[in-house]
Amino acid sequence: MVNQGVLFSIFDRMDNSLWLNFAPYLVFIAFQALINVSESLSQSEIERHLELGKQYLSKGQLADALSHYHSAIDGDPTNYLTYFKRGTVYLALGKSKNALGDFDKVLELKPDFTAARINRGQIHLKNAHYDLAQLDFYNVLKIDPYNVEANELIQRIDPAKEKKRSAEYYYGHNDYASAIHYLTEVIEVSPWSSDLYKFRADMHSDIGDHMAAISDIRTATKLGNDNTADFLKLSQMLYKIGHATESLKSIRECLKLDPEHKDCFAFYKKIKNVEKYLTNAELANEEKNYATCVENANKVIKQEQEVKPIIFEAKRLLCSCYTNEELTEEAISACTDALQLNEEANVYCDRAEAYLQSEMYDDAIRDYKAALEIDHHLERAKEGLSKAENRQKQAEKRDYYKILGVKRTATKKEITKAYRKAAQKWHPDNYQTDEKMKKIAEKKFIDIAAAKEVLTDEEKRRQYDNGEDPLDPESGKSNMHANFHHFQSFHGSPFQFRFHFN
Repeated sequence: MVNQGVLFSIFDRMDNSLWLNFAPYLVFIAFQALINVSESLSQSEIERHLELGKQYLSKGQLADALSHYHSAIDGDPTNYLTYFKRGTVYLALGKSKNALGDFDKVLELKPDFTAARINRGQIHLKNAHYDLAQLDFYNVLKIDPYNVEANELIQRIDPAKEKKRSAEYYYGHNDYASAIHYLTEVIEVSPWSSDLYKFRADMHSDIGDHMAAISDIRTATKLGNDNTADFLKLSQMLYKIGHATESLKSIRECLKLDPEHKDCFAFYKKIKNVEKYLTNAELANEEKNYATCVENANKVIKQEQEVKPIIFEAKRLLCSCYTNEELTEEAISACTDALQLNEEANVYCDRAEAYLQSEMYDDAIRDYKAALEIDHHLERAKEGLSKAENRQKQAEKRDYYKILGVKRTATKKEITKAYRKAAQKWHPDNYQTDEKMKKIAEKKFIDIAAAKEVLTDEEKRRQYDNGEDPLDPESGKSNMHANFHHFQSFHGSPFQFRFHFN
């Protein structure tokens, strides 16, 4: 650095001619002096950033520490220790590529810095770059032959390379179980290698373990650089197993990286409508808008005729929505189609409900039992089986819904209206001159009143729908006095009715 006092004394002793000759050079020296002064002044700021980075690092606030190390390096790009500190923060954040760049810079500035070389070697080892890792550890041991960490790490390399060769050998001989076993051991040593995960994903796909393959490809997308091919593959695999929404998310990740990617865009166009229709159908089913559910599920089937898991999802929704709409014939057909694609416990339960609506009790019981074979703990199937068995027994007795001529889904208002109509029709006073019909009417009138009593009482109706008749004399719950009172107070009926038992 030029001394400013010396510089100004030279200026004083110069005559005009000398000044003209040396002016450009002196101006350059003056500017250089000012730059040096500026740099010396910024050193305090650099030290402040380093101290703050250290403090944040001690508190575990890695992002804040990283920000201050950025500033410190901007102020002094020749300090190898600052690069090393930033590199360790990058490692802690899982950003191995950034860390690798910093350790490269450290070793460029100070080749004998063994801590940086060990860290770089570890990154190479975890990325399955075994030759580069071995070189780094070897160079450390040349300087420090007894370095414990370098000795321990270098011992992992040859076994990992050998197991990788074994995995490749067994894969080539179609022994996928052995290949996966060896490759999994390699991944334990090199968990940052996207290539290893993609290799294992291929093996899982070959043996039909699609979920394991998807898990490996998903990991690979987080580790690789150009991930467009990985995101496309992940999206295709998810769609293939019927996960349309997750598939759409993955293909959008591909298009974020490359909006012009030809294959990703083509696949995106294929699946976006299918995913939309499936989502709409599912939402409509949850909101009990069954007609909309059916409409959207049918759109899926029209658009996708090859991928069976997607077709199953559409058929499953049709099965559920038709059942809830009490479109029994359509429900049984859709449920049967779905079960041919995938024997899912809840689909068996949906079809059982449809069979119950048609009073096909044996079929309903069979389906509930099939559901329990798939899932022994499914409460819906347990309750449904009990209900179906009770209704089968109940079928031999009074059917209150049939007596009033209403559906099982009828509202209380609809039940009351049906009761009024039936009671007016079968009131015994209407048959005073026909003794035979009068006896029939008396019996029907008792049943009509019993049906109204059960079906307009929330708790009694719940018991009845579960296959238990709350008015069954065998259960001790029948209340004939209440029934007779009910008959005689038929909403202000003008009929003067008395029972005559002969």
